[in-house]
Amino acid sequence: MPTTDPRVALPSGDRQYHIDLGPGELAEYILLPGDPDRIARITERLESVEVERRHREFVSVTGSYRGIRISAVATGIGTDNVEIVVAEILALVPKPTFVRIGSSGALRPEIELGDLVITTGAVRLETTTSWYVHEGYPAVADPGVVLALVEAAARLGLPAHVGITATAPGFFGPQGRPIPQLPIRYPDLADEMRRQGVLNFEMEASAVLVLAGLAGCRAGAVCGVFAQRDRGEFADAEMRRTTESRTIDVGLEALSVIVEMDRQRDMAAAPLWRPSLWR
Repeated sequence: MPTTDPRVALPSGDRQYHIDLGPGELAEYILLPGDPDRIARITERLESVEVERRHREFVSVTGSYRGIRISAVATGIGTDNVEIVVAEILALVPKPTFVRIGSSGALRPEIELGDLVITTGAVRLETTTSWYVHEGYPAVADPGVVLALVEAAARLGLPAHVGITATAPGFFGPQGRPIPQLPIRYPDLADEMRRQGVLNFEMEASAVLVLAGLAGCRAGAVCGVFAQRDRGEFADAEMRRTTESRTIDVGLEALSVIVEMDRQRDMAAAPLWRPSLWR
């Protein structure tokens, strides 16, 4: 991240300090899974691979999917990791499009294990983004990315719910999960979020949406449901694998939809894609 600002104090050079990627090694269309192991499953779906990298917990791949150059960079767990990954990607790609693909816990009774939740906006329970924006600043998904994710799920025949996500800074106390040895401040947090119409808990989306929005980039998120908090259910290993595959497939399909939307926008010389441009 070359800079003349002495407050940054990072090593000089073109390679990014944490993700260890350099100029030209990332595509414009980028999936952001949390789990580093998810990169191998994404790689299996690519037609060709040009870059594979692992540095610390950050694993990445760039290759071709249906003739589209895409990348996937694992953020690890939490918004603090997302901040690092997004900042370093922005040093290499001026205007990337991000799609977070993750796992989550559903809060609404109508959402089943294995379903998908497409985020329109996120409750910022985390504090990472407060170092960038006012506490009242909204974490909002790009509407075109939301529509592409909805279209992708429909094409694949997968159950998807669309609405508000809550991004928590942890897995136990910050999501209202009681811990025998540790008291938690907000034991009714899940009920409160449910009453406010929040669909799911997860741990990264708000940072992706806020930071992308500040940089003038598009971003969205889709998460598979591993836990049904309303009924106290958790997916077994087979269901988690199936749900993870669904999430990856929808993320990749959504990128191909976004590429087509961009092509239609450019052909029409329109400033933004709109539904009437679809052919």
